[in-house]
Amino acid sequence: MNVFGASTDKADINRPQPLAGRGRRRRASAQMTYSRKIRFRAGEPEPDPSRIYAYPEHLRQSIDDLPVAPGVYVFHGEEGDLPLYIGKSVNLRHRVLSHLRNVDEARMLRQTRRISYLRTAGEIGALLLEASMIKQQHPLFNQKLRRTRQMCSIRLSDGRPEVVYSRDINFATEQGLYGLFGSRHSALEQLRAIADEQRLCLGLLGLERVAAGRPCFRAMINRCGGACRGDEPRAQHQARLEEALAQMQIVCWPYPGAVGLLETFEDMQQVHVIQNWCYLGSVDSLDAARHLDRQAPGFDADGYKILCRPLLSGTARIVPL
Repeated sequence: MNVFGASTDKADINRPQPLAGRGRRRRASAQMTYSRKIRFRAGEPEPDPSRIYAYPEHLRQSIDDLPVAPGVYVFHGEEGDLPLYIGKSVNLRHRVLSHLRNVDEARMLRQTRRISYLRTAGEIGALLLEASMIKQQHPLFNQKLRRTRQMCSIRLSDGRPEVVYSRDINFATEQGLYGLFGSRHSALEQLRAIADEQRLCLGLLGLERVAAGRPCFRAMINRCGGACRGDEPRAQHQARLEEALAQMQIVCWPYPGAVGLLETFEDMQQVHVIQNWCYLGSVDSLDAARHLDRQAPGFDADGYKILCRPLLSGTARIVPL
């Protein structure tokens, strides 16, 4: 080493010396290479630069007034204030912020110009209002509730199952209906699944044509209990069918008319008016609820799924109207 502190070792002298600042860049590059190797060994894919997420700054103003309360929120697009997405939550602010931090929803957020909300007095009100608004407004990014579909169910006629439709009978008041299905195909598939589980005869269920006096094919491969060829009594076969169907029986509307379901949150109270499992609207008093139009448009499968548990479990506050 010389008087200036520089190395006089030949190996050091011959080694290329880094320029100022280059050492930090090399160390950073080495760290990046090392982290890539670690990800490769762990089987983790390289991040896609095209999916780098940018926080939607243009929506900051919309979220300033979001409350920590239950309700429904709407993401509005540019053309005609078109609703892009409608959602619900017991905590509006937390739920909307979770959308804004979600890389997978970046496409929807780029199209969103503002966010609005409607408060409700509880979770049930938020669920009912969300389902109603989606079916009325058909937002672009909602998939499950966008259309009101024709519903099917299963009914026993002379002991044999048949598929019936909500356009023909009122599912809210008809006794002996089993399951809610979006199509005839789905209902028949459920019957086939029950037949497989209970070893039932497809011929006796009306799902296959079987020649008189001959067993079905499933009996010959031991997948049917053999009621079609006398191996078991028909009554036993029927009992297994009815027991399986009973697990998915539709509950008839349990009240003689419309009822009000009461919810409160802090200083807000709502009465949700319901008849025949249909949501007719929400008001802020029982007096207003009694004057609300109580003509139910027909059986609503979404309302049934939302309301069945709280009404039948006794956890909801119900007032006959």
